Amino acid sequence: MNDDQLLRYSRHLLLDEVGVEGQERFLAAHALVIGAGGLGSPTALYLATAGVGRLTIVDDDRVDLTNLQRQIIHDMSSLGEPKARSAARRVAALNPEVHVEPVCAHADARLLDELVAGADVVLDCCDNFATRHAVNVACVRHRRPLVSGAAIRFDGQIAVYDTRDEASPCYACIFPPDQEFEEVRCATMGVFAPLVGIVGAVQAAEALKILAGVGTSLAGRLQMLDARTMEWNEIRLPRQPACPVCGGAWR
Repeated sequence: MNDDQLLRYSRHLLLDEVGVEGQERFLAAHALVIGAGGLGSPTALYLATAGVGRLTIVDDDRVDLTNLQRQIIHDMSSLGEPKARSAARRVAALNPEVHVEPVCAHADARLLDELVAGADVVLDCCDNFATRHAVNVACVRHRRPLVSGAAIRFDGQIAVYDTRDEASPCYACIFPPDQEFEEVRCATMGVFAPLVGIVGAVQAAEALKILAGVGTSLAGRLQMLDARTMEWNEIRLPRQPACPVCGGAWR
């Protein structure tokens, strides 16, 4: 690291668990963020401030006035702009050392297979089950750790699915792809603005811990937050041997 980097990241360097070695891992890492909305905003910002060397941000939506209530990576000047491009511009202004690549496209199976293969950690910040399952399939196939978050109304949840560990479940172990779930969106149900910041920040923390090899990740655990009471609850997540995604030949 050069002198400017030593100064910029000095508060990380003071942490025995991170230090120079951990910070250098951040600088060499590639994080893939799926979604540049409420969850993707704090996630991308904290990964950038931490010095993750390469960020790929995927989103096919454009910034709308209603987004600005919670999507803190965007501002009034971003209205009408593709979210991925707006997010990349903000990241570059915050930390120009980060190589950020905006991908203004739908995260379909083909694109995800290509992008996940080149990432060190994947952060699912999207808002629909179809994309979540597609992200999970690609992460299982390429054995990449997946940090998944969700938030609606006053309820948030976060888990890590790391199939590099044989005991860790994948997303489909918990939410089977053939099971019907009611699709809920912020546009119809609403969302408490700070909630996405809390969940997104935890996603960034879990990703950084994975990259630096620090502490214990949330793999095999689902953390749920009720923002009305600020109470966290945890559920242990077992791997399902019959899971159609991770229970087969990819293991």
